[in-house]
Amino acid sequence: MSDFYKRALTKLDKLTAEQCRELLVSAVGEISRLETVLDSIPVGILVCDENHNLVMANKCAQRLLPMNYTEGAALWTAVLDEHITDFFKDTLLNSDRVLDREIDTALQGHNRLLSISVLPLVRQRRITGSLIYIADITEKRSRESRLRRAENLASLTTLAAGVAHEIKNPLGSISIHLQLMQKALAKSKEAAIGPLNKYIDVLNEEVERLNHIVVDFLFAVRPMTLELREGNINTLITELTGFVNYEMEQSRIRVLLELDEDLPPILMDERYMKQVLLNLIKNAQAAMGKGGLLTIATSHVDNEIRISICDTGVGISEKNLAKIFEPYFTTKESGTGLGLTLVFKIIREHQGEISVDSREGEGTNFEISLPIHEKEHRLIAYNGDSAGLAAVSKGAEQ
Repeated sequence: MSDFYKRALTKLDKLTAEQCRELLVSAVGEISRLETVLDSIPVGILVCDENHNLVMANKCAQRLLPMNYTEGAALWTAVLDEHITDFFKDTLLNSDRVLDREIDTALQGHNRLLSISVLPLVRQRRITGSLIYIADITEKRSRESRLRRAENLASLTTLAAGVAHEIKNPLGSISIHLQLMQKALAKSKEAAIGPLNKYIDVLNEEVERLNHIVVDFLFAVRPMTLELREGNINTLITELTGFVNYEMEQSRIRVLLELDEDLPPILMDERYMKQVLLNLIKNAQAAMGKGGLLTIATSHVDNEIRISICDTGVGISEKNLAKIFEPYFTTKESGTGLGLTLVFKIIREHQGEISVDSREGEGTNFEISLPIHEKEHRLIAYNGDSAGLAAVSKGAEQ
């Protein structure tokens, strides 16, 4: 409270009715201004009294937290998210001080990452309640993750040429000599040759597998040369799903296409974009081992085309969600960990973005955003000059 109001209260019995009214109007204006400031802060603020009852929540807090705002109720009874409710109850009842605790929650159907701090509310050296700060750090963490992935790819580029060269040359030599051994054995008629051929077949398979790993590695780190041509992403999706349809049916997966028929064309390298979509479809298939629904949707939002690939599979754990685009991270027994790294790289080379939203046991949704490149239109103003119009017409004919 300002010194002005403190002095006014000491002289309240000496003030006239009009002066009291003016004082009250001034106080209401001061409170309204403070409320406006609190509601304008882009951070959620909650205030609780000594009994942990909610006494104030600014607009941002009410937007960020799924809650039934009831002033005077215990804070944990007002919050609807069970995980956050338990956190508030344990923290407040134990009088803990917490800084920047990160908690996931679902807000309007989307996963959001909140940073929550719980601090004591101190007045005249006495704790009179709790002050809680809430910040949405979803985009911040997403930017950090994208930057980290870009840095990882950059660091791999330096390493790629030497390592791949050192591995690929011996592999080529091994493969050639295995073929020579097979030809030599084929000319022999001894009984022990059968098992030897089996062992050589295994060696050939392993050489081929290692060769694929090296090829994927080189593709992941080398600069990419795109051949961009105007095309319709719906046509590409329709052709690709037709190609994998039999395989999906065998896996008891139903494919649902929700394609926006009014999509404008985009500039893309069809080969690489097919690789992106096929990789994501194969991942969805692997996640739905017992069958399920794969939904592929397209939409036009502002100056972007968005592609959603959503499955009803096992989902991705929270601890793995931020790592899935990183090189060599995989949850598959036979995976190289480069599939989604390649997907990320191709989309970035197309000036696009890719994000993932997933919950364990519920499924995963990958969303790709690709820019629409507007064609340049040159407007020529006609000012009545027939000579100028004739020159323009002649230039157009040329």
